[in-house]
Amino acid sequence: MRSIFLNILLSTLPVFVQAQENKTRVIVIGAHPDDCDGEFGGTAVLLSQMGYAVKFVAVTNGDAGHHKMQGKALAERRYAETQEVAKRLGVIYDVLDNHDGMLMPTLEVRLQIIRKIREWKADVVIAPRPNDYHPDHRYTGVLVQDAAYMVAVPNIAYDVPALRKNPVFLYSEDGFQRPNPFRPDIAIDISSTFEKKISAFDAHVSQFYEWMPWVDHYEDQVPSGKEERFKWLMKRYDDPIKPEVRASLAKWYGPDKAAKAIHAEAFEICEYGNQPSETEIRKLFPMLSK
Repeated sequence: MRSIFLNILLSTLPVFVQAQENKTRVIVIGAHPDDCDGEFGGTAVLLSQMGYAVKFVAVTNGDAGHHKMQGKALAERRYAETQEVAKRLGVIYDVLDNHDGMLMPTLEVRLQIIRKIREWKADVVIAPRPNDYHPDHRYTGVLVQDAAYMVAVPNIAYDVPALRKNPVFLYSEDGFQRPNPFRPDIAIDISSTFEKKISAFDAHVSQFYEWMPWVDHYEDQVPSGKEERFKWLMKRYDDPIKPEVRASLAKWYGPDKAAKAIHAEAFEICEYGNQPSETEIRKLFPMLSK
């Protein structure tokens, strides 16, 4: 005979499943196992606190991003770092097993991304623009663009059900000007979660304290103590809000709140996916609602 506890559990399961399905679902796709953190880390915390389901996906395993380690050992270390980030930000973090520095916009990888977006039942997809200094970043942008329509085509990657509604696809912010500069259609005030975002950077020890300081020639500036390192990281990424992003904040939050913002993340609406109205944007990102 089933226990009373089991009966109660089974009776509440449909409600739980429906609640999970009714969550707004966001997937952030980056080239490497630390890219999503920079693109969306602060907003991810805000949305996670609101009950959203947020997933980060690294398209490559990061096995080339170091000056002393490489291959499987490095990929395993970087995967472990992503799982620590997942705990700190309240997200799920997946890493695809494609080689770092060798990413190409192939059909095989496109299908991987289509499946990830479908499996997550994404309402919003965020990725880099396809113009960037790093080929992995560029091709990640291309791959997500190429998936933008195909996620709704049933006969493509037919082992995973196609989405009945195309998600909103957004580009994350960058500073590249050619062939066209980034346009901040949406801006999110992350002043309250900026420290959490930096804590995600802090979890990527192999990158923020080792590889990037070495490759960019500032390794002599990295402190040795844990607390000192974190303070140094907070200061290093304490960038001012650009005027065009501040203007976008004013549109969404009003001039007074925008003027008080210290840190922000901005996004451009990709023309390939669902084209949201202002009302729909405020619904997807409730912190923008007036």
